[in-house]
This record gives sequence, C-alpha cells and structure tokens, in this order.
Amino acid sequence: MKAYVTGAGGMVGSHLVEALKKHGYEVVGSYYTPTTDIKEIDPSIRLFELDVRKHEAMKTWINDYLPDKIFHLAAQSFPVVSWKDPYYTVDVNVNGTIGLFEAIRDAKAKHPGYDPMVVVISSSAIYGEALLSYSPDHLPKEDCPMLPLHPYGVSKAAEDLLCFQYFRNYGIKTARVRLFNCTGPKKVGDITSDFTKRAVLLEKEHSNKLVVGNLTALRAILDVRDLCEGLIILGENGTPGEPYNICSSHIFKMTHVVECIEKVMGTKYELVQDPKLLRPADERLYAGNCDKIKALGWVEKYEYVDTVRDMIAYWKKKLN
Repeated sequence: MKAYVTGAGGMVGSHLVEALKKHGYEVVGSYYTPTTDIKEIDPSIRLFELDVRKHEAMKTWINDYLPDKIFHLAAQSFPVVSWKDPYYTVDVNVNGTIGLFEAIRDAKAKHPGYDPMVVVISSSAIYGEALLSYSPDHLPKEDCPMLPLHPYGVSKAAEDLLCFQYFRNYGIKTARVRLFNCTGPKKVGDITSDFTKRAVLLEKEHSNKLVVGNLTALRAILDVRDLCEGLIILGENGTPGEPYNICSSHIFKMTHVVECIEKVMGTKYELVQDPKLLRPADERLYAGNCDKIKALGWVEKYEYVDTVRDMIAYWKKKLN
C-alpha cells in the first residue's frame, strides 16, 4: 500500500511519514520551505521538494506514483502569519488544494480504477466565532457553523469545502479533518513550543522571567503521535466526504502550560505579558467533540505533561 504525504517537512508531516512506515506503508513525502529539519526524518523514507502550487508538477507526480492514500498537510499553518500575508496564505492553502484535487482527477481519467483516499488537514479555526456558543460541557460537533476569525481560518474553511465539492462532483474520496490544537517535538510557533523553548533558554541564562501572551483562553492540546494515529485510521476507515474533529479531551487554561513546564523544569517562573503576543482576535474556547472519530476506534493515549516533557527534551538536545 502506497502513501503520499504533502507537507512532510512540517511538524505533523515529519511525524506522520514515520508513523505510516511503522504501519507497513510504502511512504513518500514532499516538502517546500520546511519548518523542521528534514534531516531528522528516518533517512529510509523518500522525500522530495514540491511546491503544491506547481499544478503541472503535481499532476506528473500523482500520475507517476498513483498513491493509494494521500495525506494533504502542506499549508501556511500559522494564524499570526495570515494576518501579515493573507495573499500567500490563501494561495498555498486554497490553490494548493485545488491543484492536488485536479491532479487526482487527471490521474483517475488516465488510469481506470484508480481511486485513492485523500485525508485533508483542515482546521477547527474554521469554526471561529461560533465557538463562543459552546462550553466545556457542550463542545462543537462537525455541524458547528463556519465563522472564522482570521485569514488562516477563512483559507481552511475554503479548503474544507473544496474537499466536499470534489467528492460530490467528481467522486474523489476525501476525509476532512478539523484539527484543534496539536503539538509535539519539532513544533514551532505555538504556545507549547514557544514556552518550552524559552524555558530551556532561561535555564541556560539562569533567569526565571517567562514572556507570555494571553493565558486565559481554554484549549485542548493534542499530542502529535495521537494525531498521526487518527489520520491513519481515517485513511483506512473514514467515510468519504465526511468531516471529522480531532482534538484532545483534556481542556485547560493556558496557565496550565506554564504549570506543566514548571513541573518538568523544577522552576517557578515570573510571568511577563508581551502585548505583541496578543492576537487581534482569539477564540475563548478552542476544543471540540470527537465522538465521530472515536467511533472508528481512535483513542487518545498521551497526557499533556508528557508531551511537554518530550518537547523540553527535544529543545535541550536541539539547543546544545
């Protein structure tokens, strides 16, 4: 069974290609402007450079390899960056997804019987302001309205709807993943990554002043290893055309991030808020109902404090 991962140079993609290999897949991944050090990926896994916006190159690749499972992770995935450059964000996330689907359409026409399953990583950011109507005791399911609060969320809503459109119009099997917060070793640009990295640097500097942003929001942060297992389950057993929330079941305020770091590092921090780290718009609650994917057998295995411990160990190794 052949699997192809776009965005293999990202945090999730770099973990996913290795998880797929452990599951027995023949895996190939593509990357462009990777956010991780691809030298850290298992060298036996084939990787190559491909900008998903290069539509003819994507058509050639899909027709040549004909992967059975496609995991589309390539994206501009930082909300903060989307405020600064919405044009680039939409170009990568929307046009890149169209290019992949058009390549699959072309391959299906040229190779009768070719019928891949495509798992596309959208985002729970598509829900946006609609999350204000929910609480930890009443979490949003996949029928939650799409009311994104930033350009990244808008681009992911478009990507999600493209999955539905290509399934309905052309019969391309898709699973739409509404991913909530996820982190792990090699992650950059999220609260757990930023804080664990700062904690390691502070230890080197013999300082305890931790710079923070908004710590009042409620989040559920999933370990990337649990996410990878969920994606593989959807590739094998997901219902084509359907959306699936993937989220941790453990909801907490962002102060808990600091508490877990303090526990692992054995240090009490003085918190200093930086206004530059506050977003123009932010969801108060960022968690979802995952009953739909749990019905397929997905189980969350990792506790958040263990994720923090592994990320601190990663940064200590990386920064030494």
